[in-house]
Amino acid sequence: MDQTQPPANLTDVLQRLRENTRGQDEISVGDLLSAVGQRSFGPVVLIAGLITIAPLIGDIPGVPTLLGLVVLLTLGQLLFQRQSVWIPNKLSNRRVARETLIKGLDWMQKPACFVDRWTRPRLTWLVRGPGQYLMAVICMLVAAAMPAMEVVPFSANGGALALMVFGMAMVVEDGVLALLGMAITGGTLWAVMIGLMG
Repeated sequence: MDQTQPPANLTDVLQRLRENTRGQDEISVGDLLSAVGQRSFGPVVLIAGLITIAPLIGDIPGVPTLLGLVVLLTLGQLLFQRQSVWIPNKLSNRRVARETLIKGLDWMQKPACFVDRWTRPRLTWLVRGPGQYLMAVICMLVAAAMPAMEVVPFSANGGALALMVFGMAMVVEDGVLALLGMAITGGTLWAVMIGLMG
């Protein structure tokens, strides 16, 4: 596996997270970013969604908000056309037990293989140039809503799924996934609004 290249798909992301965190008891946010390459904006968004939706990890109070902040910082830098991802040390040093991470990755393995069989470059105008910036703005809206999603039951899972789908769309340049991510975002934000008003 060529670690100098961005991950090719979701299975590649999971494999890199496993291999690059071996021998550690706890994994920091910085370790996760290094595992996929800090020049890779799409995989960072994918990882944030993946970890938030994974059992045992995303259920920890504060984790969705923390990863939402990572997404905000990451995609804010994309909008300003930075060439690599920078995260403040205080955020980069936040940690989770590797055992918990691996359990989440194990849970994602079969769905990852299924997703990878059905994704490919298509409608690429939605994930390049202006389309990429539109996706970044939508992801930032989802990330900014994460604190509210922690209050409304199950809505953080919807937000995490949207981020994961958008991250995958960026990784494989699949515009169909981008459209799916927009639909999931709309449904999730609607559910959050109803939940907060109810």
